[in-house]
Amino acid sequence: MNPTIKDVAQKANVSIATVSRVLNNLTGYSDKTKQKVNQAIKELGYQPNAIARGLINKRTQTIGVMFPKVSSAFSSDLLHGIDEFAHDSNYSVVVCNTDNDGKRTMKYLQLLREKQVDGIIFSSEVLSKEYYEVLESMKIPVVLVSSQTDFAKVPYVKVDDYQAVYDAIQYLISKGHRKIAMISGTKGDPIAGTPRVQGYRKALEANGIAFDSSRLVYGDFSFESGSRAMEALLRKAGEVTAVFAASDEMAIGALSAALKHGLNVPEDISIMGYDDLKPAQMVTPPLTTVRQPLYEMGKIASEKLIRMIETGEIAANRIMAHSIVERQTVRTLA
Repeated sequence: MNPTIKDVAQKANVSIATVSRVLNNLTGYSDKTKQKVNQAIKELGYQPNAIARGLINKRTQTIGVMFPKVSSAFSSDLLHGIDEFAHDSNYSVVVCNTDNDGKRTMKYLQLLREKQVDGIIFSSEVLSKEYYEVLESMKIPVVLVSSQTDFAKVPYVKVDDYQAVYDAIQYLISKGHRKIAMISGTKGDPIAGTPRVQGYRKALEANGIAFDSSRLVYGDFSFESGSRAMEALLRKAGEVTAVFAASDEMAIGALSAALKHGLNVPEDISIMGYDDLKPAQMVTPPLTTVRQPLYEMGKIASEKLIRMIETGEIAANRIMAHSIVERQTVRTLA
């Protein structure tokens, strides 16, 4: 039989209410009493039940995290930051893979409702009105990470995608490139698609470079789509000296396709990515890229959510700084 809170109270010679107060870090007992209770817990091997604790403080000390692709390196870096802060704050994390499927998103929202999570971090997906209405009915706080919304009660943590890509194209231009192609993410994606294409086009325009539609191709942020997009560019885009990809995974796919065609990177063509995932450092040659501070973004999103859970106050939005990480896939033209 597992020891109960009643067993702890008897062994420490205190009331069940006092044990509960100690477990939930409430006031109303002496240090000596706290020591007695903790000693009894240790000797009995008592494991507090999160649901039982939740009956007292109205919380389960659990947060839900919703990702379109749990397996990606991008999600992994974000999740590391989210989990680190949550763990340090005595919260558990339930991760759901929505897989870009609206039906699955609704299914997991219902699951998180049933698990009575205290709050939700919603990542890399548009927070539709349908999702928002469900979240509103759950009466729990929500924070977006690597996404954005106009809903006033939902703060977000992200980089400025438009500015980050604008700066990336300016960087390539500063290296002497003017025939620059772009592999975009999903066409029409208002979060990480359209703003990045706008940054690309605006940087070309600011430098007197005409936009050529044959040099803009679309993928879905994956390695495979980056490889396919690069094949399309090599077929139709004419003489391109540099390719900017809107994710590192697509950039690595483009690198692979270039090598298959006998092109050396960066001698024959320069390639630049976006995210600064670990694989960007591991490929040959190592990838020049735009860094999103994903771990820090996850940690700040977790911090904002837990503060909202515990205080009831709506957190402020946070735009994170991006930076260009120079490695070995971009060369300077003479």
